[in-house]
Amino acid sequence: MDHGWGERHRFGVEWRRVKLHLHLLSDSTGETLENIAKAALAQFDDVEVLRHFWPMVRSETHLERILVEIVQNPGLVLFTLVNPEIRRQLETRCRAIGLPAVAPMDPVNHALSNLLGQEMKARPGRQHMLDAAYFARVDAIQFTIAHDDGVNWENWEEADILLAGVSRTSKTPTSIYLANRGYKVANIPIVPESPPPDLLYRLRNPMVVGLTTSPDRLIQVRRNRLLALNHRDETAYVEQESVQKEVAFARRMFADNGWPVIDVTRRSIEETAAAIITLANERDAAAPQP
Repeated sequence: MDHGWGERHRFGVEWRRVKLHLHLLSDSTGETLENIAKAALAQFDDVEVLRHFWPMVRSETHLERILVEIVQNPGLVLFTLVNPEIRRQLETRCRAIGLPAVAPMDPVNHALSNLLGQEMKARPGRQHMLDAAYFARVDAIQFTIAHDDGVNWENWEEADILLAGVSRTSKTPTSIYLANRGYKVANIPIVPESPPPDLLYRLRNPMVVGLTTSPDRLIQVRRNRLLALNHRDETAYVEQESVQKEVAFARRMFADNGWPVIDVTRRSIEETAAAIITLANERDAAAPQP
């Protein structure tokens, strides 16, 4: 049986972290490779990772210098190299010294090549070209920052998505996450004592999504927020009955207007954003084609 850290000590078993040298070689910035490695390593505990990051590897001379370091610090080699000669040299040398060398993008590239009937373009850093999608994402981020917390509501019609919810339902971080995916997002806090602009009920372009959460969870989050700001917590902002009425008011508003609602109580920002993107895709698919 595999015991946890505390049990290992109780049974007199020595606990040691595993040390891993991780070599990341890329012929571009290495951003994609770093994200893949980070996602994979998140699945393992008790690992001390020593990263060796090698971006812009575009010559055999450069690779030779890196191979010296790899031999001195053996471990796992991950790479995204499109030059066949450089790639072959790396794989041959790693095989000779008995180290695993993995190209994590290969399965995806091979599958796309087979489905599309095209050969992959061996161009380093092609995914980082400043194309229209890149500038659209920058534009979305700028728009979202400028339309946080109900600011500049006159321009809401330009948004792709508008998030509504009571205070501390993760509207801002979710908006920023969606903006990084290319969506122009505005958000507004729902406050019973302060009705939103009438424009909210007349929007045609943006998809309005209501964010809600359980009153108990909301009180906990708000109390932590007040503590972080060194504020007293004896206010209606965290009072049980008041918060319950506030959440009920927002839910009633969402229902009256037929807006989709996402409960963020047990969702991470990424999960909430994924649910919103699914709603956006379904809305686009249902829209009449020109």
